[in-house]
Amino acid sequence: MLKRLGFLGCVLTTLAAGISVAHAHGEKALEPFIRMRTIQWYDVSWSNPTVEVNDAVTVTGRFHVAEDWPIGVPKPEAAYLNISVPGPVMIRTERYLNGQPWTNSVALRPGADYDFKVVLKARVPGRYHIHPFFNLKDAGPVMGPGRWIEIGGDAAAFSNPVKTLGGEVIDMESYGLATGVMWHGLWLLVGLAWLLWWISRPLFFPRYKMLEAGREAELVTPLDRRIAKVILVAVPVVVLGANAMAQNAYPNTIPLQAALDHIDPLEPVVNTGAVQVKILRAEYRVPGRSMAMTAQIFNGTGHPIRIGEFATAGLRFINAVAVVPSQDETDHLTAAAGLHLDNDAPIQPGERRTVMISATDAIWETEKLDGLIRDADSRLGGLLFFYDDAGQRYITSSSVAVIPRFD
Repeated sequence: MLKRLGFLGCVLTTLAAGISVAHAHGEKALEPFIRMRTIQWYDVSWSNPTVEVNDAVTVTGRFHVAEDWPIGVPKPEAAYLNISVPGPVMIRTERYLNGQPWTNSVALRPGADYDFKVVLKARVPGRYHIHPFFNLKDAGPVMGPGRWIEIGGDAAAFSNPVKTLGGEVIDMESYGLATGVMWHGLWLLVGLAWLLWWISRPLFFPRYKMLEAGREAELVTPLDRRIAKVILVAVPVVVLGANAMAQNAYPNTIPLQAALDHIDPLEPVVNTGAVQVKILRAEYRVPGRSMAMTAQIFNGTGHPIRIGEFATAGLRFINAVAVVPSQDETDHLTAAAGLHLDNDAPIQPGERRTVMISATDAIWETEKLDGLIRDADSRLGGLLFFYDDAGQRYITSSSVAVIPRFD
């Protein structure tokens, strides 16, 4: 026996040594065409990457709901914005869409733009990777770009005070804990007692033999039936009685909300008509991990413009033209020199030009977006960012079928 236990311990130790900590939240699991052509995130930022317990972290940004919504994905008639964190290490205290506070799901409009703001409160010390994400009804989560957040301090110092409708201030961390433990303990004892009652007598094989012998009537005794009747009456009485007591003690309550909010989108931000882009062809070169696009661009503004960024599925391919916040310079989803043009001269007002654009970096592979060429819907979707000499930014949304190349 000791040898067997020792062998089992060695096996478990070996397995544990090969286990690495998982930091991702499934953002790479969804098909590339869904990540590229549903919610297109941009300008996502975090207020502070280093905080203490009880401090606030504010996540802000914008997203564009793609016009070329995949035919195989249900329309975003019910979507819920949330923050993906590894467990209850933070709590969400505020959430806004286009400046309006909201608590429910929302209907999104394809082709529209929205801005969001989510305020979090640090709860458990550690280093965590957090993402904004949308849960789309019948489609699943679409993750936005993520960032590491460092939380310091003492977890025991966390508090979450709220004021009730009656004016009482309570701490949500401990409020009702004793009551919850009591009810869980009660039903656990009832379940264990019922289980022990049955396993205290002979089980499978003796009962099978009794069935074979035609003595099934003896399997359930009169005492078994009396106990079952008591439980059948006692459980509903306890539940309904406790419910009546709770309603009497707390007459003013707000139920969980289940409505569908309707929030108007922003004034047009993407595809306003000032800059028009048509992607004529897109090829993904597998060996070079590069997306090559042939784009026909018309400058309808009054200023010369230059291409500075291509963004898709939370990835950013930029060049020296783009304005990049300092906190994103080392972001693993940003290819700081990944955008290349065959002609980077400014496009003059009224000029129509065909430009070869290459978005090149290993993140196509590491983020599993190169799987697009194996999807049943091999279409690329993303945002192109243009900048003029006055610092104005223009954003266009485009999509096109992708042709794989292996040379």
